[in-house]
Amino acid sequence: MPLYELVCISRGQLSPESMRALLNRSALTVMDRGGAVRGFVNMGRDTPLPYRMKRHMEYHTRGTFWLMHYFSNPKTSNVLMNQLKLDPRVVRCNVVKITDKVSEMAAFSGGSI
Repeated sequence: MPLYELVCISRGQLSPESMRALLNRSALTVMDRGGAVRGFVNMGRDTPLPYRMKRHMEYHTRGTFWLMHYFSNPKTSNVLMNQLKLDPRVVRCNVVKITDKVSEMAAFSGGSI
């Protein structure tokens, strides 16, 4: 299974419980379809966005940036993206395929797989 990275910007003023539910839902979407979540990275909470973004008929100027690294098949990534695009807590999201070679995965993780 390839290694993917989900890059996501969620609303800036989310409560910790709401943020936790969003992360949990993203991870469960991957794991319910046979994937494995490698980890989450917080890139900044309630930080100014580079430009004003409109999502769900609302303008956003602040956001929370976060990443999720996971292993799954390509179909799961499509399901995850469709789910996040409909979520009102998400401003922007994108999935990037990191690699599908085992040797590159070991180098990315800093150890052996």
